[in-house]
Amino acid sequence: MIKHALMTARVVAACLLGGGLFGVANVAAEEQPLIKELRFGVLAHDVDGLWSGSRREEGIDLNVEMVFGQPSLKLPLGALRPNLGASINTSGDTSKVYAGVLWQIDFESGLFIDLGLGGAIHDGETDTFRPDRKRLGSHLQFRIPIEIGYSPDGRNRFSIMFDHISNADLADPNEGLDTLGIRYSYRF
Repeated sequence: MIKHALMTARVVAACLLGGGLFGVANVAAEEQPLIKELRFGVLAHDVDGLWSGSRREEGIDLNVEMVFGQPSLKLPLGALRPNLGASINTSGDTSKVYAGVLWQIDFESGLFIDLGLGGAIHDGETDTFRPDRKRLGSHLQFRIPIEIGYSPDGRNRFSIMFDHISNADLADPNEGLDTLGIRYSYRF
């Protein structure tokens, strides 16, 4: 199961990178590209003291994500856009692939905030007595990301990103898993 999930995560990461090339080509063809943004990050894995409340796993996560320009829904302060991504843990602990929607709020000053909601599939433990692994209850989790950053030129974006995955007490146990780190994004 773990090997299958890691292989799936690697395939998603390869698709994201390949999709970015499609997004670059698509910019020339249309004003609104299919791929609006590519994001790359380094995240601290299973951060203690945030939402989930405990730390069991280690390492860092390498993160890649695509934000789609189409379809999008304009809102008073920004737009809702779908996203797709993967976080691969470098220590062999829980990795995940995820998808959802982001409410992207951009300010004229260059500051931005992204709030999201979605789902994730992970290759971690659902129930274990190992003290070094999270007990996540199910392989399917809800995902809540929050990102705050700055864009000096409207294309290059630098941010701090937090995300939390949890089964929302729909399964037992439900320890949850938090990541926190930095990301670079390029907006087409």
